[in-house]
Amino acid sequence: MRCVETNGTGPARTLMAMSLPTRKSDLVDHLLSNPSHRRSVAASLVQSVYILERDRQEKREGNQALAPPWWKNFHFQLYRQLVDDTDSCIFGAIFQLTSTPLDGNSSAPRYVIAFRGTITKGDAFTRDLELDIHIIRNGLHQTSRFETAIQAVRHVIATFGSANVWLAGHSLGAAMALLAGKNMAKTGVFLDAFLFNPPFFSAPIETIKDKKVKHGIRIAGSVITAGLAFAMKNNNQANRSGDTFVALSAWFPCLFVNPGDHICSEYIGYFEHRKRMEEIGAGNIERLATQHSIGGLLLNAMGKPSDEPLHLIPSANLTVNLTPAQDFKDAHGIHQWWRHDLLLETKTYNFR
Repeated sequence: MRCVETNGTGPARTLMAMSLPTRKSDLVDHLLSNPSHRRSVAASLVQSVYILERDRQEKREGNQALAPPWWKNFHFQLYRQLVDDTDSCIFGAIFQLTSTPLDGNSSAPRYVIAFRGTITKGDAFTRDLELDIHIIRNGLHQTSRFETAIQAVRHVIATFGSANVWLAGHSLGAAMALLAGKNMAKTGVFLDAFLFNPPFFSAPIETIKDKKVKHGIRIAGSVITAGLAFAMKNNNQANRSGDTFVALSAWFPCLFVNPGDHICSEYIGYFEHRKRMEEIGAGNIERLATQHSIGGLLLNAMGKPSDEPLHLIPSANLTVNLTPAQDFKDAHGIHQWWRHDLLLETKTYNFR
């Protein structure tokens, strides 16, 4: 869940690759009406948060700061930095669009709340690693960093409304944005979310090459999970978990994953398995199984409350980068998502 350097690619080159118009108002409309450009802008704003923190660490200020072009070139301004109260690092930012789109019904965001992932250099690494462990333990919601993040989201919505507000994040930051989005969706507020390489921690089934073996393991897991959930149908906590899952089904976050990145690749199998279960007539089993985790159900059975795994989401727009990756660094990096020459496959999964 780390930052990957951009190998010299900057916001100006990203704009040039998009073949965009030159007039400011036209540029904004063009950028935000095209899905590829929406993805590129969201990724660039997340990258700007990485660089904000590096600017802080390197004490680069004023004209020496490297972060501002990453939002200014897309006609945003920095509304607020989000600072971790434990180590004073910058982990997020709120950006405000500075140009009014020509179309009053434009999908251009008025505000984007972006979160970076883990930085492996400098004094932020220890705190970031601690947050990574909290994700594995399903405890991100209990951290002070997330409390700062969700308060920022609530402030934007309370002050400016929820229309055309985006959440964006990469890796650890994608987990932060996903958790914030889930919290808001539970209250009936559905925000556009752009989640790059979001963590999905489970057994690495997606890495198995034999499709029959992989599918068999997933079916067995679904049957066991559904059986446990059915056996605990009178358990109030298990029922609440299922009710919450269904309530989230109207929210469609955009997930961007790379099959070469084991941190996020399990989302591919997670959603595709549902489709296959429907095709073989086992949709009811999978609909029940996908709302729960085996670990959570076992803890509930022993009378111990369990936290909802972050990766359990009912619906999504899933984009998979099929462009061959050179290595894990390439497959996990934020830089891949503003490239214009990607081989992408996008599917919408609707929980019903």
